[in-house]
Formats: sequence, C-alpha cells, structure tokens
Amino acid sequence: MKTNQSYTIPLIVLAIGLVCCFFANISLGSVAIPFSDVFSSLVGGEVTKPSWEFIIQEYRLPKALMAMITGSGLAIAGLLMQTLFRNPLAGPFVLGISSGASLGVALFILGGTALGISSTLSFGKWGLILAAATGSFLVFLMVLGVASRVRDTMALLIIGLMVGSLTSAVVSVLSYFSKAEELQQYIFWSFGSLGDVSWQSIQILLYCFMAGLILTVASIKPLNALLLGDTYAKTLGVKHTKSRIIIIIATSILAGSITAFAGPIAFIGLAVPHLIRQVISTSNHRILIPAVLLGGAILMLICDTIAQVPLSEYTLPINAVTALVGAPVVIWLLVRKKKLLF
Repeated sequence: MKTNQSYTIPLIVLAIGLVCCFFANISLGSVAIPFSDVFSSLVGGEVTKPSWEFIIQEYRLPKALMAMITGSGLAIAGLLMQTLFRNPLAGPFVLGISSGASLGVALFILGGTALGISSTLSFGKWGLILAAATGSFLVFLMVLGVASRVRDTMALLIIGLMVGSLTSAVVSVLSYFSKAEELQQYIFWSFGSLGDVSWQSIQILLYCFMAGLILTVASIKPLNALLLGDTYAKTLGVKHTKSRIIIIIATSILAGSITAFAGPIAFIGLAVPHLIRQVISTSNHRILIPAVLLGGAILMLICDTIAQVPLSEYTLPINAVTALVGAPVVIWLLVRKKKLLF
C-alpha cells in the first residue's frame, strides 16, 4: 500500500510541468517573444521592445492565469461530481449549472428580438458575465432545494440532465426568432474564450475559485467515504445530506463562475480526473485534489497554446481544441488500461 509520501514525486513533476507550460504559453503566439524577455517582464526587469512588454502584461499573462484558474476549477468540479455520483461519466455541468448560464446569456443576447424588447448587445462583456452568473445562480438554488429533499443521488443526476434538456429547448426557440447578429454573438460565446479578460475579472474569478477550493478541501473525508457507498459513509460518521450539499455548493461556485467569465468550456472537467488517476493510481482525495488541480491547469494551458496557433494570426475556439487534444488521449489511455480507476 502506497503512503502519501510516495506520491510526492508525481506531484513535483506535475508542478514543474505547470511552470514549463505557463512560460511556453506566454512565450508563444502570433508574435514570437524570447524566453529571456518573458522572464524579465514577469520579474519586473527590462524588456527589449516596449510592445513585447505590453503584449505580455496586458494580454498573455492575464490569459495564462485565466487558463490556469479555468482548468483547475473545472477539473476539481469534475472530480467532485464523479465522486458524488460514483459515475465516471459525470462532469462539472451535470447539475445543469452550465445550462443555466447558457439560458441566461441566451435571454440576454437573443431575448432582444424574441421577447420584443430592446437589443441588449450594447451592455458589453460585463452584461454577458452578469447574465451567465444569474442563470447559473438560479439553477444552483433550484438544485440545492432539490438536494435537500431528494435522498437518491442518481435522481439528482437525472434532474440535472433534464434541466439541461429544458434549457436547450428554450435556447433553440429563442435562436429561431433571433436576428442573425444576435445569434452569431451567442454562438461566439458558446465557443468559450480565455482572452479579453481584465485584471478585475481575474480577481473576482480567483475569489470564487478559492471559495470553491476551500469547500472542496473541507470535504476530503466525506469524499473518500462516499467512494465506498452511502451506508459505509454513514458508519464513519459522515452526515450524507450535509456533505452532499457542501459538495454541490463547491461545484456550483467553481463551474458557475468559470462559465460566467470564460463561457461553457467542455471536456476538461470530465477528462482530467481520469488522466490523473491513470498516472497516480489512487482514490485518496488528499492526493487527487492537488494532482487534479495541477493537471487541469496544465491541460488548459496546452490547449490554449494550441488554440493560439503560434506564429499565426488565427485563434481557434478553445472548446474545439479541448476536445480535439484531450479526447484521443483519454480514449487511448482507457483502451490501454482497459478499465477505469474509480
């Protein structure tokens, strides 16, 4: 049986990998910037060209930090949901949080025409963030109310899926009656984006991320117990309803805030926990949580670097890249291992 100390080396390797991916993400792009200038800019030194300093500090550094927070948050949310439902296919959005955000944005963008009110396009990015956050929060309140009444965890999963189907239907109706430019803006939002973020946005998102992480760390004992079933968890003194609500709150904060600021980014929350389990081979959440946090940040940085298409003027949709890069890797690992470590 492995001790916690035996997992120190894999965690150190992941941390080193994160640092390497972070610098690579900032160095590569449509404008090639030498690593020495990137490092000098980050530590407050002089940069060869003022334009490079501006690109690093005002565009690439915020985007890299956004990628790390987004990847880590979604990966941890995915781990929480897979453990809570004991389902390897559960992701951070099975509770309908992402669907609520999508509906809020759809009403904000598409509602101008479909509902016969004035266009909302003039409110800008903060309007989109507020709409997504409101939609996520309302769905979260509904899920929290259901969770306090429904004891069956699988019933909660089905309710989340039904909320997703319902919101998708409403979005489809709004799309049918909307104008072309409104529909185009909604589609662009649905692609997900890590760019065009201010330091104020990152600060708000970081507060939400830390709140979700604190609740996650506080739930380590219940998470480990839930892997062995509800009955066994109760024998260990775990309060099932209370623990489940705390896990749902943590997931909702992480997934809802990230969706509000970055859009509905898929795949990361589903894939990273599996990838980490294949590498570390443990079900202990004291090890899984920091490993998944690092792994999510690494994978998101890699996907964002690819999305930038280095030395090119094009930027690919981050949602497409996360699926194109990660899905084949997960399929290969699962076929190679022939079973899920869960």
